[in-house]
Amino acid sequence: MRRQSSNPAPSDGETLYGKLLDRTLLLRSLSFVTPYRFQMLLAMCLLPLSSVFELAQPYLLKIAIDEHIAAGKLAGLDRIGALYLVALLAQYAVLFGQVYLMQRVGQQAMSDLRRAVYQHVLRLSQAFFDRTPIGRLMTRLTSDIESLTEMFAAGIVSLITDVLKLAMILVAIFALDVHLALFSLGTAPILFGIAWIFRKLVREAFRAIRTRVAILNTFVQEHLSGIRVVQAFAQEERTARQFDERNRDLRGASARAISSDAALYAVVEAVGAFAVAALLWHGGARIFTNTLTFGVLVAFIEYLTKFFAPIRDLSTKFTVMQQAMASSERIFELLDSRDLDAPALTVAETTAPAPAGQVVFDEVDFSYRSDTPVLDRVSFQIKAGQTVAIVGPTGAGKSTIIKLMLRLFDPVSGRVLLDGQDLRLMPVETLRRRMVLVGQDPFLFSGSLAEAVGIGRQTDPGAIRNAIVNAGGETFLQSRPEGLATEVSERGGNFSSGERQILALARAFACDPEILILDEATASVDPRTERLIEEATSRLLQGRTALVIAHRFSTIARADHILVIENGTVSESGTRAELLALGGTFSRLWTLQSGGGLLAGHSGQQSPA
Repeated sequence: MRRQSSNPAPSDGETLYGKLLDRTLLLRSLSFVTPYRFQMLLAMCLLPLSSVFELAQPYLLKIAIDEHIAAGKLAGLDRIGALYLVALLAQYAVLFGQVYLMQRVGQQAMSDLRRAVYQHVLRLSQAFFDRTPIGRLMTRLTSDIESLTEMFAAGIVSLITDVLKLAMILVAIFALDVHLALFSLGTAPILFGIAWIFRKLVREAFRAIRTRVAILNTFVQEHLSGIRVVQAFAQEERTARQFDERNRDLRGASARAISSDAALYAVVEAVGAFAVAALLWHGGARIFTNTLTFGVLVAFIEYLTKFFAPIRDLSTKFTVMQQAMASSERIFELLDSRDLDAPALTVAETTAPAPAGQVVFDEVDFSYRSDTPVLDRVSFQIKAGQTVAIVGPTGAGKSTIIKLMLRLFDPVSGRVLLDGQDLRLMPVETLRRRMVLVGQDPFLFSGSLAEAVGIGRQTDPGAIRNAIVNAGGETFLQSRPEGLATEVSERGGNFSSGERQILALARAFACDPEILILDEATASVDPRTERLIEEATSRLLQGRTALVIAHRFSTIARADHILVIENGTVSESGTRAELLALGGTFSRLWTLQSGGGLLAGHSGQQSPA
């Protein structure tokens, strides 16, 4: 069996319970920066240089006031002014270099993370996608990773810069005047305490935002993908109301985050203003007693403003960092998912005999849930080059047989063999390159017509053109002036259902599979297109092993062997003549269709579609 996730999905699919290990998440995120450590190191080396130039400016003001302006000594004042300008320009030049490098590192690291997440998602099992909304995965790959990018580009560096700047400011003010420094820092513990209290509030607020963004993305993706159903059933108003409910939830979560952010900023700003006012009162009194110079007081005000600015902006930093932490929780939860597409059981046994195309189901049991069996001891054989058709009512297990052949799932018990080898001993990629599925609802990727048909396995334009012609698409190919360069819109929306089915067959011709799995879909096409598809299907089946989910008389007529699946078991098996002579389920279905209906059911039976 395939491996299941070691991290059970939360009830709502978003909220994570338990202690949030910020340090663990941060270190894991930083691991993606390791390949760019030299750029990171250079950027970090610029941090103290930028702070030195910035903190030299108040000291130059102190010299200008005490040694020149207050003393009435203009000589040398121009030199101090020039040094101040040089320090200012140097600060911003170094800051530019440091920000550029950090932005570059952040973008490169997050590009690597996005690639790692996407490659991991591509390896996840079909069961994972069955239970995980696509909109939620889109949130992981876009806005969640963008939050981490912002953390690398601004959050972490800003915090390191602030810590370094605070330390240098403390050194500067204590060097100037110890007593005034102690007085100035009287409110600092209060500010740090307030910031610490707000830390959790901001984190929870932005975790709620990420949750609601994912819910909204999921809803939008699902309903826009199914817009035809929404409009066909006149559900526009109901869908709009449901969207509005989720949109209001997101707005409410955002409002709570803004409130926490604004409250922290306002409180820190008020305390900082009070500290500056107290400094002016205390320092002014000392100036009158000649125990403090006016230049030192001005320098202290500048340093104090620079000291409280990082604390005042902690709300923004917490916003970036905690939003990134909330996003990283979900990103690494996804990366830690072990619900991977099933690997080969062993590497040593992956060398298979020469391809022949014989498929055997040997006593196969399967269920999607332990309490609901789908297949019960199913056994049959498809000989190399043989076409086997499967008929049966809806829910009998026909589609599950296809999924087991493609190894989208593994049997609960029993084996599925290809050329005598258990599929679980074969690399999944090798197995699926030997098979092609043509389904009922063909999915075409956007891009050129050549890319949609070649699908990365065939790039020769001549081979692709021949595949389309063999599939019966010569006429509509000629009707498009761009030919193989014709643009295919999302899901092939600019092609009719019949044309999409022809292109799906062309894709199979282009891939030239050893084994063909065909789930017919000709009920919704016009008679002319149906005839083209039938002729193309006949050509495609020649010389190939084929498993066909049969819906129509013509498919059953050309099958070498027919299986009737009912209630997850093979109830009848044989050639058409043998099954008709048996007078059982197949005979009744055949009689019904021969009487003018489709192979869609009979009295007391469900549709075998």
